[in-house]
Amino acid sequence: MKTLEQIVKKFNKSRILVIGDLILDEFIWGDVERISPEAPVPVVWAKQRTFMPGGAANVANNITALEGSVSLVGVVGDDSNASILLPELKKRKIKTEGIFIEPQRHTTVKTRIVAGHQQVVRVDWEHKEPLPKKLNLKILKFIEKNIDKFDAVIIEDYGKGVINTHLVEGLVSFAGKNKKIITVDPKEENFEYYHHVTAITPNRRELGNAVRHLKIKDTQNRFRINSDRLLTDKDINSAAGQVLKYLELESLLVTLGECGMRLYEKNGRITPIPTVAQEVFDVSGAGDTVVACFTMALSCGADKLEAAYIANSAAGIVVGKLGTATTTRSELIGKIKTLAVR
Repeated sequence: MKTLEQIVKKFNKSRILVIGDLILDEFIWGDVERISPEAPVPVVWAKQRTFMPGGAANVANNITALEGSVSLVGVVGDDSNASILLPELKKRKIKTEGIFIEPQRHTTVKTRIVAGHQQVVRVDWEHKEPLPKKLNLKILKFIEKNIDKFDAVIIEDYGKGVINTHLVEGLVSFAGKNKKIITVDPKEENFEYYHHVTAITPNRRELGNAVRHLKIKDTQNRFRINSDRLLTDKDINSAAGQVLKYLELESLLVTLGECGMRLYEKNGRITPIPTVAQEVFDVSGAGDTVVACFTMALSCGADKLEAAYIANSAAGIVVGKLGTATTTRSELIGKIKTLAVR
């Protein structure tokens, strides 16, 4: 535990590049007092509107909350929502030189209407089309020019079109040549993109869907499953092992909700990591916290298992907070000390 604490104390020295789908999370807060006469739906009396960085921007927000240095690469539209998102990023000391404006796309926005503590509805505005080739090349040139400034790269794939096979191939090439860590918070239908990265961090559902999308199966055809089925422990181990081998990863960290995490390494070691969450209020954004913390730990000299334990501790903190949340170094060190006492 002392080793984990020393690693977290180095987080302020980490330099991370985050690339992926940028999202503006909008929250409209209010109360419900009646049902609409126009349709059988609640009328929300709106009282407050707030904004938070979402998607890849939330990963960057987690890194700055832990006092790391982070640059964000992605795409926004030439619209009013971009003029809200960009100042929110700068306010959090997130570097935005790698964010490109594409007039043919609008900034991705997720609007959540919340009455009391209950989400009533969510409205999404987004593009899912792949980026234009010219813009893809601009992003790759920016990364190639600046790769030496970073210890690690995080790919945050929400399936909104920024992450594509050519971009990932370029990233992996740059990272390999410069001996940089590269981790992925994956989108299940895009697993084919992630060959040769350092690690990926899927949840149970994403792992199951990945096997189906990659057409990996065992001799009993066991992994021909639908997206809603939960895998057994045996299935998780088998599926993770096959994905690890197929994508030629160094490690794979599967998040399992109330069951904690499980780390798979290319040397064959499998390590279950029990949850440390004492109360769970909201799991929104917990995956962003995991990939941010796991990568920061690796960049500070942790091995894969140490990084997984630190990420698990961070996840245990943020799920105990309401809404999309982050944690701080002092909170994280406090959690690790608490676990040491146990």
